[in-house]
Amino acid sequence: MSNASTTNMRLKLPLICLLLQLLLIILFGVFVRYDRDTDPSEWSRRKAQENVTDSDNEFYFRYPSFQDVHVMIFVGFGFLMTFLKKYGYGSVGFNFVLAAFSVQWATLVQGWLHSMGEDGKIHVGIESMINAEFCTGSVLISFGALLGKTSPAQLLIMTIFESALFSINEYVLLSVLEIKDAGGSMTIHTFGAYFGLTIARILYRAQLDKSRQREGSVYHSDLFAMIGAIYLWMFWPSFNSAVTTLGSPQHRTALNTYYSLAACTLATFATSSVVNAEGKLDMVHIQNAALAGGVALGTAAEMMITAYGSMIVGLFAGLISTLGFKFLTPILDSKLKIQDTCGVHNLHGMPGILGGLVGAILASLATKETYGDGLQDVFPLLDTDRSAKVQGGYQALGLAVTLGFALIGGTIVGFVMKLPIWGAPADTQCFTDQPYWELPEDDWDHGELVPVKIEETEKPT
Repeated sequence: MSNASTTNMRLKLPLICLLLQLLLIILFGVFVRYDRDTDPSEWSRRKAQENVTDSDNEFYFRYPSFQDVHVMIFVGFGFLMTFLKKYGYGSVGFNFVLAAFSVQWATLVQGWLHSMGEDGKIHVGIESMINAEFCTGSVLISFGALLGKTSPAQLLIMTIFESALFSINEYVLLSVLEIKDAGGSMTIHTFGAYFGLTIARILYRAQLDKSRQREGSVYHSDLFAMIGAIYLWMFWPSFNSAVTTLGSPQHRTALNTYYSLAACTLATFATSSVVNAEGKLDMVHIQNAALAGGVALGTAAEMMITAYGSMIVGLFAGLISTLGFKFLTPILDSKLKIQDTCGVHNLHGMPGILGGLVGAILASLATKETYGDGLQDVFPLLDTDRSAKVQGGYQALGLAVTLGFALIGGTIVGFVMKLPIWGAPADTQCFTDQPYWELPEDDWDHGELVPVKIEETEKPT
């Protein structure tokens, strides 16, 4: 079979997209209804009977955070992956379609697990929108590990399974084990990273060297990626605090994340310079490792970690993430046969594990003296059903459960994605937009840049 016929999406992609969207419309029609803050009759009843005003609607408390998370998902993640010099369309474009599908599918799966009403319906509002974006963030993290080596059909198949597995893992952690993971160090970052890395191992390409010349960046592609990094950095406090309890927990979460990111950035610059023989900075480190402080504080951000404690976590996150890019990524490729295009192991995997461990330690140390009456806002089971040490143990168990879901689920989904019907690009056609996108003819020729020919003009006499 020729490469052109293998990657031709003229029938596969429209069929998959339209069938999925039609199915989503039917399922939404059957199961989804407005929640009590969105439904006009229910909201009118509440205003009359519960002494609330329109300004008390949850929309006004949660929508600013939703906007920030929304920008992170569609702009931040998309542009962070544009560092590949010939895969800019794929990075932003496939990020766009995966996110658009995932937010719909995640709403359903999360609703079936978390928020089914007595009427058997899923009641949606601003908080369910935020939670759907969290699931989507995990999908896009996995996409980063596979960037440039998979077809859009493969990625949509991955999203179907991953959104469901993410929601199940999230339900086990938050509703069964009843752990705390406000910013998703475990549920979002650890799960997404190791799910994607496992798939990358299953889809290993022994002949990927045939496309290695396209895997790097150029000056302008790194600048585009830095746009995504800055957007993510700016809005990460909103990401971690979006669904925390209103009041001091949400305020504390944003503040702790803010200082962790700041300390992480300085640690990243310092470490990047140290590991370079000439003391120069590596833009890959700056784009990615500077964000690790937000990942590592996701679980503990609402806890009483203090501002300086957040800075310590951020410092260690920046250190291990930068060292990971420098030393671990080549080992994963050469020894473990895991081709991690975006380095998600360094930005999301290791910092996510660090965040889960920090959360377990802080939970085991929680006391009434430290939190006062706010203890129940963060750890509602303490002093009633669990001791602090038991809560810490459950937090650690949640990390182990997440890794289990990611590794086992990623293995199964990887083999499904490996089926030839999805049209994966050939080893010679990775890291380029050419197989799946119409490209400007004046600048591109079969995915390669073409020098512009300058016509000689007759010199004036």
